[in-house]
Amino acid sequence: MEKKKYKILFVCLGNICRSPAANGIMEDMIKERGLADRFEIDSAGTYGGHSGSLPDNRMRAHAAKRGYKLTHHSRQVHPSDFEEFDLIVAMDDRNFANLKALAPDLESEAKICRMMDYSTTGTYDHVPDPYYSGADGFELVLDLLEDSCRNMLDSLNDK
Repeated sequence: MEKKKYKILFVCLGNICRSPAANGIMEDMIKERGLADRFEIDSAGTYGGHSGSLPDNRMRAHAAKRGYKLTHHSRQVHPSDFEEFDLIVAMDDRNFANLKALAPDLESEAKICRMMDYSTTGTYDHVPDPYYSGADGFELVLDLLEDSCRNMLDSLNDK
């Protein structure tokens, strides 16, 4: 029996720090496991002010130290995303609430979850926005995303 192909959309506020990092991390994990034919990954922001921009330079630099190359260009969440994607993953409660408000129907709303629903750390209930923090903030975000992406991939690959 052929397993379902999953389309995952990671969402944060501006799509320049957390969600493009999750996008890059998940894509690398999928490639490492040879699962590229089973998953399609993208990211977006609830705010469109950075549309077309590469991820924040600091996030790209910290991710590069771990071997991730973040090349996604920012975009805003679009109504068609609720039809296109199977799972829409919010980085924090504000993103979660904004996505729920944008969802066109209950079926679409059911696709929305929180990134930290997949975390095993137990220390955070959201992925904090590192934009106004220092190096430690970016490293924390990458730690949380690596853990959550790994668990998400394990969970979805078993289906």
